[in-house]
Amino acid sequence: MAAPPQVVSLLPAATEIVAALGAGSWLVGVSHECDYPADVSALPRVTRNTLDPSLPSGEIDARVRASKHGAPLVTIDTDLLRRLDPDVIIGQSLCDVCAVGENLVAQALPHLARKPEVVTLHAHTLAEVFDDMQRVADALDLSGEGEELVAGLQYRLRSIPRPHFPTSPRLLVVEWTDPPYVAGHWVPELVAAAGGTDVGSIPGDHSRARPWKDLRALAPDVIVVSLCGFDVPRAKREGAQVRDPDGRALLDGRTFYLDGNAYTSRPGPRLVDAAELIAKQIGG
Repeated sequence: MAAPPQVVSLLPAATEIVAALGAGSWLVGVSHECDYPADVSALPRVTRNTLDPSLPSGEIDARVRASKHGAPLVTIDTDLLRRLDPDVIIGQSLCDVCAVGENLVAQALPHLARKPEVVTLHAHTLAEVFDDMQRVADALDLSGEGEELVAGLQYRLRSIPRPHFPTSPRLLVVEWTDPPYVAGHWVPELVAAAGGTDVGSIPGDHSRARPWKDLRALAPDVIVVSLCGFDVPRAKREGAQVRDPDGRALLDGRTFYLDGNAYTSRPGPRLVDAAELIAKQIGG
């Protein structure tokens, strides 16, 4: 029997996909952000972040904007990658802010002893997330497991209990507070699966910065604060620091906080968990 491929994951969503396929033991290296499942914490970290995540969100945003014209915020440890000698590398081309992008992967490949298969994830919608899952499964020769994983997640989405309201609750999902950003990509579809209507974005659209005044004018019934890369305690601290009158009026209304780092920022299996959690909140 041939040995299973050795896999390096350069982003948390890919790590979670590999684990959900039952191939977590094939991982030999992961990104600096990979923290789920818990046992990946013992694996070598192939990427590094030059940005201190404890900085205030406004300063983080400023440095992210500045990085678009300078050195990348996330780098690859090429020496470590060469020592790990993976058969498969899973990367992404959606966002260069919190994960290594295509260009850095391409720059690292010539320094490796042999050329691994590179799987690049680039989902903007739920359908594309499921396609990416299948793409990873196919690369690992686990096509059947991929089909089962996707079918199970799609079934869970269809099975989420819908709240019985005369009209669908209007939700606004905020993924950053300074400046305010409205969550896009797959998030509006998660809201729809939960029985709500996303008033801030449409499926597949990019996350966008919008003034608090404009967001208040959308008149949402519920605000979901699910900050990109942050957990609930950090999101609550950031929410409490909003001083803009329109932002304060929104956040002082019917607001709940979701772990964006775990559930909405990562295009992997736990997006379905996010939809289930949103449904519980708007139905409760």
